[in-house]
Amino acid sequence: MTRQLGRSGIEVSDIGIGTWAIGGEFHSGAQPLGWGDVDDEESIRAIRRALDLGVTLLDTSNAYGAGHAEQVIRQGIDGRRDEVVIATKWGFTFAPGTREMVGEDGSVPHARTSLLGSLERLGTDYVDVFQLHLGGLDSTAASELFAACEQFIDEGLIRTYGWSTDEQSSAELLARTNRGAVVQHTLNVLNDAPELLAVCERSGLASLNRSPLAMGLLTAKVTAASTFGADDVRGREPEWLRWFTDGRATPEFLRRRDAIREILSSDGRSLAQGALAWNLARSPLAIPIPGVRTVAQVEENAGVLAKPPLRAEQVAEIHDLLAS
Repeated sequence: MTRQLGRSGIEVSDIGIGTWAIGGEFHSGAQPLGWGDVDDEESIRAIRRALDLGVTLLDTSNAYGAGHAEQVIRQGIDGRRDEVVIATKWGFTFAPGTREMVGEDGSVPHARTSLLGSLERLGTDYVDVFQLHLGGLDSTAASELFAACEQFIDEGLIRTYGWSTDEQSSAELLARTNRGAVVQHTLNVLNDAPELLAVCERSGLASLNRSPLAMGLLTAKVTAASTFGADDVRGREPEWLRWFTDGRATPEFLRRRDAIREILSSDGRSLAQGALAWNLARSPLAIPIPGVRTVAQVEENAGVLAKPPLRAEQVAEIHDLLAS
């Protein structure tokens, strides 16, 4: 079960895995940006298990753990580089020798420096997808960066490029490039993105879906009683994070999730599998990249590929329930 990565011609599994949590702790001042402690050996096992199950797309960033996620991926894919499509990102900067994010850099020289750093950490001579991580960058600066990405393709350092952004205008700018192919954006059953999907479908861009499980909210593990520590981004949530409030799941989103739980869990699916099945049904260009930290999470997520797809009438019923 594979999908095309937009107009790049690169073929990937229907779902990928996200590695934000695998990066471990990093922060901006007092704001945690990671997911707390992480077991690197379990992360490596999880990556290898994903490959064993036919999951071929790994999404990461030099920001995740200030490069640590990329280093863990290197170990996870050791000897198996030809089995995997690696998508990484650039744009944020860190204080040397620390895991503190200190700013942004949208310059062309920084893009090259970041790419070379990612290649070294990943232990590869190319990455498949190089994504701009600065979602709000102005169009002039972004256009200059994408021109540089065209050069990176010509040099054999990347195969295609994209933009991690939730802005329709940014996706439209990417659509006008020569070889850009990927828009990474938030998409899950609680947060649809019809405008961005429309751009992708008009232009042949891949819709790479971050947070398809709403950072855990769309799993059975998170309940009204769940709490998250101060070292977890969900425990001291930044202003853009709406699914969690004061270290707990936001009640309104729990209510919405529970209203559609029965449909998502039908046909033997777990709640998480139902949520991923919604993404796959939403668009043929959509590729969800649920975050993982453990082998068990990989196995559950990959299990969606063996389940029946959501039917059109189920998708419509979900829409109606959430609109009421």
